Amino acid sequence: MHKSLRFAAVASACAVAGAALYGAGAATAGQSTANSTHEPYNIGVLVKDIDTYYGTAPDANGVYQASPTSPYAKDLASLDKAARKYIDQAARKAHHRGEKPAVVFDIDDTLLLSLDYEKRYNYTYNGTTWADYVNRADRPAVFGSPELVQYAEKKGVEVFYNSGLSEAQRSAAVENLKKVGADVNLDTDHVFLKDKANPPSYLSACATPGTWTCTTVQYKSGTRAHIEKDLGYEIIANFGDQYSDLEGGYADRTYKLPNPTYFVS
Repeated sequence: MHKSLRFAAVASACAVAGAALYGAGAATAGQSTANSTHEPYNIGVLVKDIDTYYGTAPDANGVYQASPTSPYAKDLASLDKAARKYIDQAARKAHHRGEKPAVVFDIDDTLLLSLDYEKRYNYTYNGTTWADYVNRADRPAVFGSPELVQYAEKKGVEVFYNSGLSEAQRSAAVENLKKVGADVNLDTDHVFLKDKANPPSYLSACATPGTWTCTTVQYKSGTRAHIEKDLGYEIIANFGDQYSDLEGGYADRTYKLPNPTYFVS
């Protein structure tokens, strides 16, 4: 997640989150905040809607968790079912054509759920608290996602990770992914993280050592282009919780996981 690009408070996500909640069946006032004199979506109501969507509740340790019977979990189960069917079909076709099929996963809120951080800090962002949270390496899994990683591997599909986490957070990210069961290809050749100090040459159009101007779309699509053009894989599916995880091409199919808590442009 490119945290410097995310909006600082839940109010900033009202238009996007309201639309996402409406699509998922949760309550929404259907209000527009862009170029309008209408009153914006009420923050208090929006937070309640988000809690209802996730079935948010603290566990015995006081950690906020999503409910496995929530609308959020049901949406993920539906996506997971469709993705498994597609991966099975696409992998067989790719192997028949002599291609090397691959899937790409974002990490934050695609594989590792950050709901506890969002809830605990009232949907605001602070670089220090976020770094501390990531480095604890104890986020729970997004329902079904680690199993989907394992499923892709079993179908002979190469698994890659394309995350906005920084290179300094690599060890924590890998440790956390192992804990939740997404223990597939967690080496540096498969886990792509942001390295602003020493960016890879395939991002030279927007990043050079010490200078980083890449947008999220440029960084993520540029990484996917590297996987296809330089490494020789055919990305059959790309998974992310933000549209910026998915835009820019270099994937046969994209899967947008639900996330009404923040928006990364």
